[in-house]
Amino acid sequence: MKKRKIYLGVFLCILLVIFSWTFLEIANNFDGTQIRHFDRRIIDLVQGHISDRLTTIMLWITFFGSVKGVALITFIVCVCLYITRHRLLGMYLAITVALGAGGFNQILKLIFKRARPDIQPIIAESGYSFPSGHSMGSMILYGSLAFILFKAYNRMWAKILGVVVGVVLVFIIGISRIYLGVHYPSDVLGGYLAGAFWILICMIAFTYFEGRGKK
Repeated sequence: MKKRKIYLGVFLCILLVIFSWTFLEIANNFDGTQIRHFDRRIIDLVQGHISDRLTTIMLWITFFGSVKGVALITFIVCVCLYITRHRLLGMYLAITVALGAGGFNQILKLIFKRARPDIQPIIAESGYSFPSGHSMGSMILYGSLAFILFKAYNRMWAKILGVVVGVVLVFIIGISRIYLGVHYPSDVLGGYLAGAFWILICMIAFTYFEGRGKK
C-alpha cells in the first residue's frame, strides 16, 4: 500500500510538471511560428463551418462554460451534495471552482495579458484572452464532478458515463470559443492545461485532508 501511494505521488508530480511546462511553452511563444500556424489551422477548420443554426447551438454550448453557467451548475450540485450528506465534497467543489475558475484564471490573464484574437468574431468579449476562462472553468468544474462521482458513488457505469460526458462537454465548450471568434486555439489549450493543473492540486489537497480527518 505504501509503495502504491509513492508511485501514485510520483505519477501525479510528473503530470503537474508536464501540464506546467506545456502551459509555459505556449504562454512564452504566442508570436512563435509554430503557435501561430497551429492557431491558424484550427481556426480555419472550425470557422469554415459557420451557419446560423450552428451558431445557435454553439451559443448554448458556450453557456455551460460561462461564469453564470459554471456558477449555476456548481450551486445546484453543492445543494444536492449537502442534501445527500456529502457535505465535504460540496465544500471541495465550491472552493475548487470559485478559486480556480474565478481567482486563478484572472491572475493568469493579468500575468500574460494576451489580446483577444483579430479573427471573425461572432460575439463580443472583453478582457484578456489567455488562458480561456470558459475552457479552464469547464475543465475545473466537470473534472471536479468526475472526481466527486468516483468518491461518492460505487456504480462503475455511472463513473464511466460521468467521465465521458465531462470530457465531451469540456471539448465542445473549447471548440465553441474558437467558433465564436473570441479565443485562439492556444488559449483554449492553455485553459485546459491550467484547469487540469488546478484540479490535480485540489484533488491531492482533498485526499490529504480527508485522510487526516479519518485518523
